[in-house]
Order: sequence, then C-alpha cells, then structure tokens
Amino acid sequence: MSFPFPRRGRALSPGQTSHLEVIDLDGNRGGVFVADEVIEAPNWSPDGNWLVFNAGGQLFKISPDGGTPEHIVTTGLDDLNNDHVLSPDGTTIYVSSDDGHLYAVPFTGGSVRRVSNKHQTPHHYYLHGISPDGETLAYVAVERPDGERMINIFTIPAAGGPDTRLTGVAVPNDGPEYSPDGKWIYFNSELAAKAPGHAQVFRMQADGQGIEQLTFDSRVNWFPHLSPDGRMVAYLSYPQGTLGHPPDKEVLLRLMSPTGSAQRELAAFFGGQGTINVNSWAPDSTRLAFVSYPLEG
Repeated sequence: MSFPFPRRGRALSPGQTSHLEVIDLDGNRGGVFVADEVIEAPNWSPDGNWLVFNAGGQLFKISPDGGTPEHIVTTGLDDLNNDHVLSPDGTTIYVSSDDGHLYAVPFTGGSVRRVSNKHQTPHHYYLHGISPDGETLAYVAVERPDGERMINIFTIPAAGGPDTRLTGVAVPNDGPEYSPDGKWIYFNSELAAKAPGHAQVFRMQADGQGIEQLTFDSRVNWFPHLSPDGRMVAYLSYPQGTLGHPPDKEVLLRLMSPTGSAQRELAAFFGGQGTINVNSWAPDSTRLAFVSYPLEG
C-alpha cells in the first residue's frame, strides 16, 4: 500500500518493504500490514483494539488483526515524526512534530493543542513517555546552550507547564519511559560508554535521582519499553559499533527483567530506526508490535 501523502524523511531502498508485525513471548510472529513506504513506531491502544503508527508525517491506526489503515487527522500538523504516546485512558495521542514541539490530539482526530514551550535557545522536543496517571510527559531535548549539541531528559505536564530537567550531561540520552508504577524512568544512554555510540539501558527514579545501569554487553541497546504488568522490559539491540539508532541494521528484539536480569533474544530481523521507537506492548503484556524492513533477494 502507498499512502496518499507526500513522502517525508527517509525512503525505502529498491525492493524493500515495511512490515508491521506482532510477536508473542515465545517468538511467534504474525503479519498485520505491509507497506511499500516507510511506516514506523507502533503504539497499542489501551483497549487493545488498535495499533497506531506514523507514515509520511501523519498518524494512522489499524486493527492488530489487519485490514486497511485509517488516517488520524491532526489538523494543522503534517510533519509528525515517529515519537508519539497514548494517554492511559486512550482518549489522547501526544505527538512530536518536526517543528520541535509537542502536541496533543484526540484519538478520534481533530485540532491539535501545543503542549511544549518556546525557548530562547534551541530546545527541540522528542516525546517518549507518559506517566501512569497521564499527567506528565517524559521527553528528550536536543539543546545547544553554548553551541554544543546536547541530548538530555526532561518532563513536562501533559496539560502544559514548565519543563523539568532530569539529566544535564554531555553524552546522549534517549527513550525515557515511565515504569507502570510511576517510580522509575527507563532510558538508554552513553553514560558508561568507552567508545562513541555504545549506548546501554539505564533507569533512574522519576525525579532524576538514583541512576542505575541495567545492561552491560558489547552491543548497542536502545528504547527500553516496560510491559504494562511491570514484569518485563523489551529493548532493541544493535550490532557493536553502531552510532545512534539508524535504519537498515541486523537488530535483535530482546527481553529482560526490570532490574536487567534474565536477558533473552525474542527475534532477529532487519530493522532499526522506526522498529520500536515507542512502547508497543499489548495492554495484556502478552504481545509486542514492531516494524521490520526486509529486503528482497
């Protein structure tokens, strides 16, 4: 399927397709939808009835059983990136736009409300998490306070309000996401890296204190996602030496306990950027949605 909007961002290679898939905890995979353009970052709606993903700067929803995607109208915005989260009650989608701001839009579609603030120095918002009570958003900001690029973790009220800084370091941080009990924020970071790009999974208390490292391997680990029952963390593992979270890599989808133990491989496939940028657990914690990008031949 091709989407009726101008292509934005990266394009697929010749012969490449986007496969929206669902996988259970035994590694059994099922296809939901195939597109000949880039689709990314599926969320599962809290009622379990929909998968929400982005394509061409727009949002779409589709049944986990397949079918034809339905466009979610975001009036006034047509440049959404792949960072979006759903409110716990399922009524609102919070999105990141290429203009650097965060917005709220009804799940049914409609006019958007800007959540983020204007800053005198560069402060580009990338959304990743929402607190269990739906009141606070966790995001990373790309800053340039003195001309040096920095990527740190902040929170902001979902209703709008002041930004709260949780980290203030020179190394990159990304993917902040609340635990289901609201006590922790999980994220990936190069805090312990001995080589550029060697991100690992960490967690910290919701106020930014008590940082703990959870993975310690030679691979590059990104985007930790807590299962709704709080028993597992899914994350994306890149090959050693990867810089950032690029597309088109042989990646692993892994599981571990919330403290970093019991790590195991769930699936291996061609993917990366767009695969699981946001939390894609089913509400019953038995399945995950993700996007793979296989090449023919």
